[in-house]
Amino acid sequence: MIIRYKDTKHFTKSQVQELFQSVNWISANYPDRLLTAFKNCETVYSAWDNEKLVGIVNAVDDGALTAFVPYLCVNPSYQGKGIGKELLNMIKEKYKDYLYIELIAENEGLIKYYKSNGFNCLDTSFVCCIKKNDLK
Repeated sequence: MIIRYKDTKHFTKSQVQELFQSVNWISANYPDRLLTAFKNCETVYSAWDNEKLVGIVNAVDDGALTAFVPYLCVNPSYQGKGIGKELLNMIKEKYKDYLYIELIAENEGLIKYYKSNGFNCLDTSFVCCIKKNDLK
């Protein structure tokens, strides 16, 4: 298996939806919005096994100080092969001169994973959001 990494937004709605369904993320229920979200991001890197989208990461930045990573998603069949690490390395390289690269780790396993990739949890910060359970 050879994984190719791309700096492109050339993927289909169904490819993104299939990837997000593989990890059971609610975003997969909104494929049009999901595709729009990626198309509107400053930075999108993807991982491919031939024509199959197997991983993706994106970032939104302010152009100077802070980049926020909304999604890092790797198909479970491809996890443990360094794909997520490579995608994060691409983000870290692009934003190496920024003050912050921020992301949200939603559970202990992800906290451990992100820490192993150079991220730290800030003791003085808390994640705050408004979450809608159903979008129209």
